[in-house]
This record gives sequence, C-alpha cells and structure tokens, in this order.
Amino acid sequence: MQHGEVQNAIRTAIDVGYRHFDGAFIYKNEKEIGEAYRAKIEDGTVKREDLFITTKLWAAFQRPERVEYGLRLSLQALQLDYIDLYLIHTPTAVQYKGDDDVFPRGENNEPLFDDISPTETWKAMERLVQKGLTKSIGVSNFNIQQTKAILEVAKVPIATNQIENHPYLDQSQLINFCKSENILITSHSPLGSPDKPRNCNSDTNLLEDPLVKEIAEAKGCSPAQVLIAYHLCQGFLCIPKSVRPSRIQQNFQVSNFGKCCVNVDTKV
Repeated sequence: MQHGEVQNAIRTAIDVGYRHFDGAFIYKNEKEIGEAYRAKIEDGTVKREDLFITTKLWAAFQRPERVEYGLRLSLQALQLDYIDLYLIHTPTAVQYKGDDDVFPRGENNEPLFDDISPTETWKAMERLVQKGLTKSIGVSNFNIQQTKAILEVAKVPIATNQIENHPYLDQSQLINFCKSENILITSHSPLGSPDKPRNCNSDTNLLEDPLVKEIAEAKGCSPAQVLIAYHLCQGFLCIPKSVRPSRIQQNFQVSNFGKCCVNVDTKV
C-alpha cells in the first residue's frame, strides 16, 4: 500500500459510520492510523469514546517484562491513552532483537523462537487491564488446547479469540468450544484467506465461488456482503478490510444484513 492509503481509508470508514477498528503492531501502520483517529476526533466527527479500537501484542514482546512496553509502543503510535481490546497476536513467541526486528533469524536463517508460555504473557496482559491501559484482553490464532491453558489461569475473561474463519475453512470445533466458554469469535479473513486454504484443494477464490455469486444474485447483494452476513448471522465479529471507499461503504451496508443471511456452509 502507498503511504496515506490506510489513513484515508480510516477517515472514510469513520465518516461512513464504522466505529470498530482492528489493527496490530506487526502491520507497521499504527502511526498512520493514529493520525486518522486524531484528525477525526479533532474535527468533531467522533469522540474517543465513540471508537472501539483493537490492536495486538506482537510475538517479540511476549515475555512478561516486555508486554507493557509492546502496548505502549502502539499507544504512542496511535496517539491514544488506552486501547479498548488488546490481543495476544499469536501463541508462538519470538526472541526480542529490537523493536523493528519482528521476524528475527539466526546465523543459518533459522527463525529465533522464544520459549515463553502464553499463560505467562496472559498474566502480564491482565496487569494492563488493572492499569487502565486496555479495557479488555483476548487472544488471536489460538487453538482449543492453547485457549484452555489460558482459561486455567485467567482472572480477567478472554474477550475474544480472533481466528481465520470462512466457509472454506472448517473451524466448527474451535468455534463451539469458544462459545461454550463465552468467548466471542472474531473472524479475520472473512472473505477468504489471501493464501490458498491449507485444507482445501480448490483454487477458487471465495468471492468468485459460483455458489456464493449465485446466492448474492438471488439475495440482491454482492458476494462480499453475503460472506460478511454469513459471519454476522452466526454472531461472529467480522473484520473485512479494504482501502477502496466504494467497498468500505458497501461492506458497512451489511449492518442491515437480514436479507443477505444464508447458510453458506451447506452450499460451498
């Protein structure tokens, strides 16, 4: 993306009516996003409390003594005093080799993982809630066993598990487990993964899937709207991404999603 695209997209989204924004340290665009938040707050379009802002702790900051530092880097870039929801981005930690070395490698180009349990990271995350630096905490890309381990030590509830979730990827066991523990599912890549699904032999792009297009035509929606509605109708939080104003507007219109609801799983 060119510099300014993300900032313009955030400004457009706020003007359209979006109030929840999902980001992460690893995306390396928090400064640009923070400028957009500040501009829309200063021009009176929104107040800080109108926005629900999520960001994520990167793997290099998962040692307990670095968790708060990781969040403060994001807060500084975003020009915020607190985050609404802070997630452990991945259960796998990497060694800290500097703020900008997000994928550290050794002499033989091997990834430098760090031996730190997510449960220890979680305890440090809970202290962020106590300090008022974030209102809630959660996890991302955690499987059932990893989520269970957090539940065994958690004093602050797991607000959400953000996972790749779409009709080409069966996550039913994980979803059912999280629901049983009152953990909200947040669907990332809701329109299909940019990479080919690991458990699917089809080369079809989900947005181009003939059945999705057939449903969209029958419902008077776009394929993207049908897929977003698929998540919303099941009670998932859905975070599609786009920098194109027309698609930002189109995706937001699914807030009135009843007409687009369909059990895509039975068809795709």
